[in-house]
Amino acid sequence: MALKSILDAIETVNRGLGKGASWCALAMMLFQMASVLFRYVFSYGLITFQEAVIYCHAILFLLGAAYVLQINQHVRVDILYNLMSAKLRRSVDLVGLLFYILPVACVIGWVGFPYVARAWATLEGSRQAGGLPAIYLLKTAIVVFAASLALQALATAIRLVQGSANKAWSGPGETSSSENGQV
Repeated sequence: MALKSILDAIETVNRGLGKGASWCALAMMLFQMASVLFRYVFSYGLITFQEAVIYCHAILFLLGAAYVLQINQHVRVDILYNLMSAKLRRSVDLVGLLFYILPVACVIGWVGFPYVARAWATLEGSRQAGGLPAIYLLKTAIVVFAASLALQALATAIRLVQGSANKAWSGPGETSSSENGQV
């Protein structure tokens, strides 16, 4: 029961991060439109808006990645996956989660933490005059990305082993045991 609560908490946080990050797509579009308007209509460039587009783009991907994994909407480059049995698909998913996604997320966190710590130590800001002053906050998203992706990979792997993965991880014609009332 405690494990289920932990897994649910991980997925709730990642769902919140993902849905929050999705708003960055709208913000990115609005900043880009405003940047173009100011530049080509008023002949006035705004570095702040250009950097805001970059920040939104980065946050969209970094904070949305774990949620995309949670709902099983990540990119697959596997033409045979849908032809596999449910048991083989689950095995392929487990190998991918535990031996690819988890180690990569851990390496990104390991390498990224000192990078982010240095940015915080100096309260790093933009090198451009008029740029956004909080690059250290943006760089923090790298560590959040690594942690959320690693935790989501673990949570999904545990749920796959338990047979309680959400509907998104059930293949065609397959139901998860959580849909059958089992956990």
